Amino acid sequence: MGGEVDGGERRLGRVLSFGIPDTALGLVMGYVEDPWDRDAISLVCRHWCRVDALSRKHVTVAMAYSTTPERLFRRFPCLESLKLKAKPRAAMFNLISDDWGGSASPWIRQLSATFHFLKKLHLRRMIVSDDDITVLVRAKAHMLVSLKLDRCSGFSTPSIALIARTCKKLETLFLEESAIAENENDEWIRELATNNSVLETLNFFLTDLRASPEYLTLLVRNCQRLKTLKISECFMPDLTNLFRTAQTLQEFAGGSFEEPDQQVGNRNYENYYFPPSLHRLSLLYMGTNEMQILFPYSAALKKLDLQFTYLNTEDHCQIVQRCPNLETLEVRDVIGDRGLQVVAQTCKKLQRLRVERGDDDHGGLEDEQGRISQAGVIAVAQGCPELTYWAIHVSDITNAALETVGTFSRNLNDFRLVLLDREAHITELPLDNGVRALLRGCTKLRRFAFYVRPGALTDVGLGYVGEFSKSVRYMLLGNVGESDNGILQLSRGCPSLQKLELRGCLFSEHALAMAALQLKSLRYLWVQGYRASPTGADLMAMVRPFWNIEFITPDQDGPCPDFRKQILAYYSLAGRRTDCPPSVIPLYPAF
Repeated sequence: MGGEVDGGERRLGRVLSFGIPDTALGLVMGYVEDPWDRDAISLVCRHWCRVDALSRKHVTVAMAYSTTPERLFRRFPCLESLKLKAKPRAAMFNLISDDWGGSASPWIRQLSATFHFLKKLHLRRMIVSDDDITVLVRAKAHMLVSLKLDRCSGFSTPSIALIARTCKKLETLFLEESAIAENENDEWIRELATNNSVLETLNFFLTDLRASPEYLTLLVRNCQRLKTLKISECFMPDLTNLFRTAQTLQEFAGGSFEEPDQQVGNRNYENYYFPPSLHRLSLLYMGTNEMQILFPYSAALKKLDLQFTYLNTEDHCQIVQRCPNLETLEVRDVIGDRGLQVVAQTCKKLQRLRVERGDDDHGGLEDEQGRISQAGVIAVAQGCPELTYWAIHVSDITNAALETVGTFSRNLNDFRLVLLDREAHITELPLDNGVRALLRGCTKLRRFAFYVRPGALTDVGLGYVGEFSKSVRYMLLGNVGESDNGILQLSRGCPSLQKLELRGCLFSEHALAMAALQLKSLRYLWVQGYRASPTGADLMAMVRPFWNIEFITPDQDGPCPDFRKQILAYYSLAGRRTDCPPSVIPLYPAF
């Protein structure tokens, strides 16, 4: 009987392959990049699943505890590229304790031993020890072309030097925002410069790593293919030789206009030299007196990051109006409505816009114009129709502004709005109708974040979110809803939602559990702030096979108020975690 079934499946597989040889089928699958589409293909039949397994070159594991490296290898033995995430995204905002977990050791041991084709590795928010790097380099130095340690910690500069010395085929080394020990030692840059001639990307932006101008210049001289260089703080006048040497450089970030331990007077940067190939730029601590450095090159810029500068609203306006070809712009909200209006008038090719919250006590934010309201949002929506990504912090917002986004920003696939608590009065609340119009109009949305203040999105509005978020896969909501009915209304929709993060919403345990059960595609749920039951038993209503539920206590020294309590629930084929610190209490599985 079993043989007949297997034979039938083989015949079905051949029929569904339309006579296409496995090699050709694998090549066709290679053009299917969306993981959802690849997953759907693998479910057609066992034959297609096997072809998918052998032809899949890249996999992203969004939660390191959701599977094991052994299981991943059995499923995809020919992987060439792996992206692995561990700590919840909330860790970037210091909402998760440092001892939460996320060690890369078990993964690196298995990757080094069995993944024989692995060339690219991207670890994000993980703890990577010096021993881990030694094991990885010993096994993969001869073939590794890309290594990204993204917001990681636990390793030191001697390990980076080991990578630089032995991984001679490395084209990308990415360390951005990682916490690295022995940061005064920059010998690793010299090692990289003298042992690698194929490097194309070096990124240690927003780290505390020391970088001498001499070693950096040696690097760009020896690495003739270098296109992206993102460094830590380094005094800009000391980098003139670097830029005159780096004739192929396309992107630069870092530097500094503040000389360490010295009082710097006004300098003239009007004739500062950047290579003509440079199109993407981010400069640290640039002020009004230094912004002239950009003027000769502004028209050629495609990406400009002004988040870490001391510019006021007028400075932003002067710079942006000289940049008609920008595709990516990252700023703080000091740009103000007037600055965003200049963006709308000038940057017709803009695809990505990020407006972060600035420091209220620093960097020109005392300027009355340095606030974002519905006026700036409306201007950008109407003036920048090519936007695909838009993250913005606003001090005021209206339904009409959100409706304008839905009407004009039809290409958005990622929209994130944070309503700040600076203003005592908001022009119009609630924002239910605006959110409905935005979601109805932006049908390409895959990621949606709406972090507001109590009363801005009611239970009715959450119902709209559920009804019109048909393609949204990731969602972050903050301070939304009025009662449990809101999250239940949302959970009746959102058919594609895989990852949900809630903060400050204070739904009950029972409502959260029911919502998790109703969201059929949900794979990951993180909640901070909810109405806890005395025993936590109501959370057990969401129990199902392969579903891990963990309670996170940010403060172990005393009672934890409801608004700080955290729940993390996620699908896992690996079972219960075995490395839980005292701050993480597994609720299910219990053993």
